[in-house]
Order: sequence, then C-alpha cells, then structure tokens
Amino acid sequence: MPGTQTGVQIELGSRGESNVATGLPVLDHLIRLLADTARLQVSLEVEPSQADEEVAAAGRGLGIGLAELLRAPGAFGRGWATLPADEALASASIEVSPRPLLVSNVDFSGQRVGGLATDVVSRFLHELAAGAGLNVHIRVLEGREPEHVLAAIFKALGAALGSACRPAQGGGE
Repeated sequence: MPGTQTGVQIELGSRGESNVATGLPVLDHLIRLLADTARLQVSLEVEPSQADEEVAAAGRGLGIGLAELLRAPGAFGRGWATLPADEALASASIEVSPRPLLVSNVDFSGQRVGGLATDVVSRFLHELAAGAGLNVHIRVLEGREPEHVLAAIFKALGAALGSACRPAQGGGE
C-alpha cells in the first residue's frame, strides 16, 4: 500500500457514529454498519487510489485504530456476536492475538455488490485483522443476497469488536 494515506480516529461511544470516506460507497456503508453495532465513533478517510489499495488501506487503518482500544487496560480483548441482515445471518468471534488471522466459511470470489468485488471485502477483513492484531472467525449461517450477507458480517463483526473493546460484563472473565 505504498502511497495510500489514511486518517483514522476511533473512540468508544454510547452509540455508533461514523464519518467514513474510503472512495468506495459500498465499503463506506459497511464500515458505518460496523461502527454502529460496535457503538464506536469512527472517523476514517482514505486518500483516493486504486480500489484494491483503498480497501487494503481502509482495513489496515481501521485495524490499527482499533488496536489501542482492544489492548486498553480493562478491555475484554475478545468478543462474539450473531446478527441478521434481512434473510442473512452471520456470526463473528474475535480475540486479540499475536498471530492475527481471518478464518471464514464465506466464498468471497466471483460476486459484485454495488460495483465492489466481494473478494475485495476479504482483503479488507484480512487487513483489519492484521492491523488490529486479531484472530477473526466469520461464519455465515444463512443468506442468499450478497449485499445482505455482507451487511450481516459487518454487523456481527462490529458487535464483537464493541464487546472486545469494553470491560467484560460482570467485571471478570
């Protein structure tokens, strides 16, 4: 991603708010869903470039911005959620890890949503996991429409991230 600049600021909030400009409207929408369900205030701007570079820069920038919150004193460091988007249902489980990775049962190849190749979403998620230092597991349990599947994934991931950035419920593990 040489030359692709990002600006990112992320804070915990009582509700999600976002100002996202990646250059890709579909990705902007998905990141807004993530911020909303995470109850995070997200500001993310990516300098215009090639679409794949913008996607990678957005994922990496968001991940780096989340890393501090995920490792803050008292942060739980792990989270999980299952959420719907219309007929789609997705689950996300995450944990801070020295060996970041993305594991998913979703085949992101060969489909387009709003002009965005869905395999580009896989790159975004890989970069987010690497930037944040997370082990991320995504499972799609139901779903036919690609845009609903992606919305369910980003909502579930957002809810898992929101839990991981906050103290554990009940004060302990």
